[in-house]
Amino acid sequence: MLLTLHGAIAFGLDSYWSRGFLLLHYAAFLYWQPLFTSIRSINPRIVILPIAAGGMLILLDWWLIALWIAALIGLIGANAVDMRTRRQRWVYSLALTYLLAILAAWVMLQIFHTNQPPPILRYTVRFLLLLLPLAVLLIRPSPASLQSLSVVDLFYGLMLFLLVLVLVLGSFTVIAVMRMPYLQALMLTLFTLASILILLSWLWNPHAGFSGLGQLLSRYLLTVGLPFEQWIAQLAQFAENETDPQAFIQQSVDHLAALPWLAGVGWRTDKQHGLIGLSTSHQFSYSHHQLTLNWYTARPLSPALQIHARLLSELLGYFYEAKLREQELRNHAYTQCIHETGARLTHDVKNLLQSMNALVSAAQGSRPDQADALLALMQRQLPQMTQRLQNTLDKLQAPQRTDNRLIRATQWWQHLCERYAHATIKFHAPLIAYDCELPQELFDSVLDNLIANALRKQQQDPSIQITVYLACEAQITLSVCDTGAAVTDNVVLYLFEAPVDSAHGLGIGLYQAAKQAQQHGYSLKLANNAEGMVCFALNSISEAAAITANRPPRQA
Repeated sequence: MLLTLHGAIAFGLDSYWSRGFLLLHYAAFLYWQPLFTSIRSINPRIVILPIAAGGMLILLDWWLIALWIAALIGLIGANAVDMRTRRQRWVYSLALTYLLAILAAWVMLQIFHTNQPPPILRYTVRFLLLLLPLAVLLIRPSPASLQSLSVVDLFYGLMLFLLVLVLVLGSFTVIAVMRMPYLQALMLTLFTLASILILLSWLWNPHAGFSGLGQLLSRYLLTVGLPFEQWIAQLAQFAENETDPQAFIQQSVDHLAALPWLAGVGWRTDKQHGLIGLSTSHQFSYSHHQLTLNWYTARPLSPALQIHARLLSELLGYFYEAKLREQELRNHAYTQCIHETGARLTHDVKNLLQSMNALVSAAQGSRPDQADALLALMQRQLPQMTQRLQNTLDKLQAPQRTDNRLIRATQWWQHLCERYAHATIKFHAPLIAYDCELPQELFDSVLDNLIANALRKQQQDPSIQITVYLACEAQITLSVCDTGAAVTDNVVLYLFEAPVDSAHGLGIGLYQAAKQAQQHGYSLKLANNAEGMVCFALNSISEAAAITANRPPRQA
């Protein structure tokens, strides 16, 4: 790109090859330009700009050449800010040096129509300056650095472009007004620019209690003079205090309409829409999922205000989306509560039905000489089943209420053995267990659930042995063990924490049992999970102890 530019202007614009080199230079520039990459779609209207620039270059005027070189200096300087490797910095430094040198030593001389440059200067410009583009060509960055995307600092590039224009126009003004020679006018302009830049650099940084122009400018660019922080704090307060999404958006838009540069604000959601203030012809719209904001102003928005309007719209849209998700979570939690309550009641009814089936099986299998014993069993078990059914109905009226009634371990254990006397289950409890009191509802529900799962495995494999163990020592421990297959890993991962896949029901029994145990101050866990020894344990949380695989059940 620099070589073709040198060939176009170093030998004069009236040379017959100048136009050809200039077209080649412009093609190389379009290939190099850092503003638009190949992965970005370009608006067709933007294509007019390079076509117009190419048409201006074909006119071959020295003022246009100076303007073009100033634009190149700005683009190269803006692109050089992000260069990280030494090779890249050398390339851009040499390119900037060449452009500044040919602008000051050749193009500006042609603009000001001074005396013909001496031969030594023409020789230097035409041949010695050519070494800089050749050096740029020889110092090639690595392929990885060439493929990496660079960040173009347009603000820095604009400052360089304006400084070059000030240099050219300032030198022209000094020559026209003060009638100075070109070299003296150039030196005076450079000295004046350097003095102004030194003064600005001193004022830019904070010192002696002064915050500095840089901080003031940054603050202005970030806020554009708006109470941005106050509005964000108020928006966060609205989000904290208001739970309804529609009321939240109404309050936020009311507060947003107080901005001084707004004539009105309109909004539209899937539930409602509204307008605060006036509707003008100058409108800026922004949509975020289910929220659409229309900003109305008395005059067209500046680019900075458009950026801030988009930022405020995005913040309000994200907060509104969060409120919608919060409402959805509340509805989901309500539905989940209904589902869990129904599943828990269904599970309790299933346990009652299982106990009734046990009594029916005992009645069907009894002999005539066992009528008195069967009657005594019915008299003991039926009141308990009636009470358990009443507790289930009470849960339907007040699902969150917990039945904390206690029962002596001796009485509960006796009823348990009688209820499952027909089943192939071994019951073991040391005598010391008879001294404790148990929450009847919890132990009935958990044990019926664990025994039902074990009996289901025993139906598939009659050789499986089931053992129920109760101990009241340092803590109350109730365990149900079987010699069947271990629980699969995918079930263990979510066991007691969420409903699991089940081929025999809702898969919610152990999950509900674990939550019920936690409400009573107990913990339900899988104490052992091995082939031939699977144990579930219900422990009081007073002391952290559990059944392990090496602890066999003790005989009473």
